[in-house]
Formats: sequence, structure tokens, C-alpha cells
Amino acid sequence: MSDQGYTVPTPIQAQAIPVVLQGKDLLAAAQTGTGKTAGFTLPLLQLLSKKAISKTVRCLILVPTRELAAQVQESVRTYGKYKPLRSTTIFGGVNINPQIQELRRGVDIVVATPGRLLDHVQQKTIDLRHVEILVLDEADRMLDMGFIHDIRRIIGLLPKARQNLMFSATFPEEIRKLAGTFMQHPQLVEVARRNTPAELVAQVQHPVAQDRKRELLAHLVKDNNWHQVLVFTRTKHGANRLAKQLNASGIEADAIHGNKSQPQRTRVLKRFKDNELQVLVATDIAARGIDIDELPHVVNFDLPHVAEDYVHRIGRTGRAGSSGEAVSLVSHEDRPLMAAIEKLMNRKVESRVISGFETGRSQERQQPHAPHPRNPQGRHPSQPQKRHSSQPQHSHHRPQPQPQKQAEPVRNAPIQYPRTISGG
Repeated sequence: MSDQGYTVPTPIQAQAIPVVLQGKDLLAAAQTGTGKTAGFTLPLLQLLSKKAISKTVRCLILVPTRELAAQVQESVRTYGKYKPLRSTTIFGGVNINPQIQELRRGVDIVVATPGRLLDHVQQKTIDLRHVEILVLDEADRMLDMGFIHDIRRIIGLLPKARQNLMFSATFPEEIRKLAGTFMQHPQLVEVARRNTPAELVAQVQHPVAQDRKRELLAHLVKDNNWHQVLVFTRTKHGANRLAKQLNASGIEADAIHGNKSQPQRTRVLKRFKDNELQVLVATDIAARGIDIDELPHVVNFDLPHVAEDYVHRIGRTGRAGSSGEAVSLVSHEDRPLMAAIEKLMNRKVESRVISGFETGRSQERQQPHAPHPRNPQGRHPSQPQKRHSSQPQHSHHRPQPQPQKQAEPVRNAPIQYPRTISGG
């Protein structure tokens, strides 16, 4: 620990480590970036070191993605530098044969994704009958990705007498129900209220037309001289397209997503971590496990459909006591998604208009008589509907005061995003 400069444990570590050392089952909920990985890695290394070293798998750590597996494995090796314990990673997207050879040489700790682990089980290249400690990291994400059946199958292959640990940024009720099926009187450690972002993350949203998001992003990066910017898109194709457009704008960018090979993803991540890449565009799944000290900026180019994913995304910054900024580019279509996010967090996100990217006036110029979405005939919502639709509501052949009233951006009036953060 002294090699890494650690002197004071984070809140999650201070509460979780004693429970793990006592051999008890644990449910630990903490925000991303608060030291969850060390919260289970440090005590399990100590527990495993107390017993005679063998060549059997004694600890199994399940994670949702390759990137997170690599991150956890790096932590195991770093913290266990002076321990005579062997560890390895098992995940898809790479040749399985080197993994088989590593397992044959004997390992104490396996960090794995569920799918590839079951491939090894099917090929009988791994023996899980001696597992003493099971860790489910980012359990909520594994459920979101559809791993619930794989997890249950893996749990069925393990000895009943074992210690179980669940660590996650959020703990929805489904996770608690799953825990109830195999955990024995687990201790609950909940450092922060569920589904809340790290307090050191400054959040802001910029209203912008959908077709000007790329232009605004380039403007923010260039004018503010941002470096190490992690940008989230909703799709793999969107990530590729945006990275290409940013490069054309003179901003060095690359994309990371599930369609890229593991060597490609590893190469891009290394460039980003080494500050050789200004912008990294990623999808939610690919970004899991990105752990960079003092990552300054996270940008939601596309807002997530699931509000909890927003918490995961912005948790990439403001990690381990460092400050960071989370920026969301919010179009008119994105407003319901932002409203759901604010409801989940029980707080408002500051709305800040960037000069030159105002949306209201440009929309009025382009569509002065755009119909209200709930009133397809162009009426103001307060106007009663006339019984005879054959009579026109307004005549567009002669000037009348009524159309001037309709030209107001009625659908934009009830803006629910204040200019200051409430309670933040």
C-alpha cells in the first residue's frame, strides 16, 4: 500500500474491509470511483495468504466486461505484489488457449466474465470445486447485460461453504433478490445513498439542437483546451462516426466499443490513459472498467435510456477524491431522459446555454408555425377545439394577431432545468 501512496482508506474501504476479514458475506453499495476494487481486493489477498498456497482456484471474481476484468486484475497484481499468490484473467474476444495454459500452471485468483468462464467449464479447463471466496463486481451491470442465468449457473458449480461478496455502484431491488438466493446473512454497507453521483463531480447540461451536438462538442473541447475527454454515445456506429468527425475537426479522437478486437481496445485505452489521445468516444458497456486517475471530463453526447447508467457514466470522473466535470448535450428530444435522470438523483442539473448554440430562436425562425405535439392542428394548448373541423382555425392568407401568439415556442415554455444546481 505504501508503494501506491495510500495512507487513509476511503469510506467504502473502511467499512467493507473489516467485514470481509471476519469472513462474513457482504453487500456493498458505493459510487463508482470510491475505491470499491481495493475494498475487496485487499482483504481477500490477506485471507488467501493465511492458508497454504495451492494450485487450485480459491477466489473467483466475476465482472461484466473485459476492460473491468483487466482493471481488477491489475489491482490484484499491484496490491498483491509481495504475496505469493497467482492470478489470471478470463474473458472473451481473445484466443482461449493462453488462458488454458495459465490455468494449467495453477492460479489462486481468477477474474472472469461469465460467458468465457462457462466456456472453460464446458471444456473442463477450470475446476471451481475449491472456491472459497466469490466476488460479484458491478453486479447491477451484469444483470443489465443479461448475465443473470449465467451467474446462477456458475454459483451452482461452487462449494456451498464459501464467502460471498457483492460490490456495485447501485443496488436495485433485483440485486437484493438475487443476493437472497445464495448469501448467508450478508452485512450491508451503503456508503452513499443509492443512485447518487459522486459529490465531487460538477454537472452541467447544455441545450443544443440534435444536429449541432458534434459542432458544440468540438467547440467545447477546443475553446476550453480540454484533454482526456471521455464521450459517451448510444451506439457503436455513432461512436465510430463521432470519432471520425472529431478527427476531421482537428481533434485527435478514437472509439472503443464491443465490435473492436481486444488488442484494439487495449491499444486505444493505453493511448487515452497516457494522455496521447484527446478524446475517447465509448459506448456504456465498453467504458466499464475505465479507471483513470483524475479524469477531468465526461461528456454525454447521447443521454442514456436508463437513468442509472448516467450515474455510472459520470462516475468515470471525480474518482478517489479528485474533482471532475460531467457535461450533457441535451436536445429537445433528450429532455424526458434528463428529467428521469434528475428524478433518480433527486436534484436538478444546471442548464447553461452556450453562445451561438441557442435552440429557441433558431427553431422559431425555421418553424414559426410548428404544431404543438399534442395539438396536431397547430392550436395553442389553452384553445378549445371547435366542433366543426371544416372551419379553419386560422387564415394564413391575411395577417391576424392570433398567428403571432402561436409563433411563441409553447412546447419549450415549461423548461424544468434551472440555471443553478439545487442543493448541490
